[in-house]
Amino acid sequence: MNAETELKFRLAPRKLSSVLRAAASNGRHGDRSEQDLVSTYYDTSKQKLRRHGLTLRIRKVGDRYVQTVKAGGSGTVTRGEWEHEVAGATPDFKKIKNTPLADLASKKLPRKLRPVFQTEIHRTTEARRVRKSQIELAIDRGRIGAGERSRPVAELELELKSGQVADLFRLARNLERRTGAELDLRSKAERGFQLVTGNGAGAQHAEPIALKCELSPRIAFGVIAHSTLRQITANADPVRDMDSEGVHQMRVGLRRLRAAISLFSDVLPSASTERIKAELKWLTSELAPAREIDVFLNESIRPIADQGVPKRGARAIARKFSAERRAAFARAREAVESPRYRRLLIDLIEWIETAQSHTDDERSIAAYAAAVLDRRIRKARKQGKHLDDLDPRQRHKLRIRIKKIRYAVDFFRSLYSDHDQGQLASLSGQLKATQSALGSLNDFMTHRELATETALTAPPANRRAQAFASGFIVGREHEAAHRLMEDAAGELRRLHRLRVAPGE
Repeated sequence: MNAETELKFRLAPRKLSSVLRAAASNGRHGDRSEQDLVSTYYDTSKQKLRRHGLTLRIRKVGDRYVQTVKAGGSGTVTRGEWEHEVAGATPDFKKIKNTPLADLASKKLPRKLRPVFQTEIHRTTEARRVRKSQIELAIDRGRIGAGERSRPVAELELELKSGQVADLFRLARNLERRTGAELDLRSKAERGFQLVTGNGAGAQHAEPIALKCELSPRIAFGVIAHSTLRQITANADPVRDMDSEGVHQMRVGLRRLRAAISLFSDVLPSASTERIKAELKWLTSELAPAREIDVFLNESIRPIADQGVPKRGARAIARKFSAERRAAFARAREAVESPRYRRLLIDLIEWIETAQSHTDDERSIAAYAAAVLDRRIRKARKQGKHLDDLDPRQRHKLRIRIKKIRYAVDFFRSLYSDHDQGQLASLSGQLKATQSALGSLNDFMTHRELATETALTAPPANRRAQAFASGFIVGREHEAAHRLMEDAAGELRRLHRLRVAPGE
């Protein structure tokens, strides 16, 4: 097995030729080579290999065929790679011994495998010496094809051949600064499967997280953090397209990562973590107005046109917030197109990698998860008993606490047995209902501020009409708030500690 430590970036095709010039200023370069690579990826009709985190490909290099098995390196920039030369363009199962694929191999599997997609790549590689590290820089131009569907490839890969991971990131930052290269956590295999299923264009949701009970808390955190980062980066293009669901899912990814940092705060390096938290807060704040105004416009403003509000007032307030929505989405797009965002991605992946490098914690993630969930549920139950006495700010903090517990359940779900999944589902449902009620109450406070500000600042021609529409919104949501308080209080009373433990 080879341990492949690499970073992958995407950039505009017109900038590919400038990468080698930019890299030359950050280290000594070696010989340059060029190859045409045609790779065929195999899987079953139900994508059994992909579901187990494996890929199998046959690559034609000149007159040679190379079979490669790769195992996804969740939570790290390093992943396993097993290569063998084979006789032809079809998989050779005699060469999968001592690879993870051997554990899945059955007598039927070779018959079930079929070509799923193909990549045709022209690769330019060059060796780089950065301090005492040897790094291979590869520029790939080409396409991924699956039947009649295809997608262009324009990317840069940096692979650490020897030396320090810090030097890999040092070169990455130099190239980002000079070329605008953006970290991309998707492999060609993942992009190929997205092409096959048609799931890669729109907003991307969180992926399942698989943890093993014997992992240390820091290693488990790396797996979780890497997954949340994948959700963040996967929604960059939808945000650029000003897609509301894309903005929402990027915010979900950011919230999940920030929740994970809170849940694992006692095992993370404090100095670097504070810096990362500040940058995550910046990106979250850049996306927040787009989501808030989008919800207000769709859930509070547009429905009032059919509820007896004068058309003039309804139209006026809808025009105002439609314009503000466009401006807020443009702000979100500018954020993910900025150098600050690109630097944040590199900082995040390096921070995740560094956080896992300390292995002096003898606890298992199973014990750690049980303690975290128990402690946080107890605190939420205690605070929930006094819900009626909490002011809006305190309710907001309670909602965040509930949300973190819900994310923790999702993070740790794979640690529990199949028999215990029912309890987890019940707890998750209670948390979701409580979070939804408290979230709506928080939205009402935001909507009240927006509506009041609209009424007070409306131009004279529309002041009375907009004031009437704003008052209608505030009054309707005030009436709904009482019912939501009762719903949240009821769910909090029923909230219970888990009676099962991970790994049992």
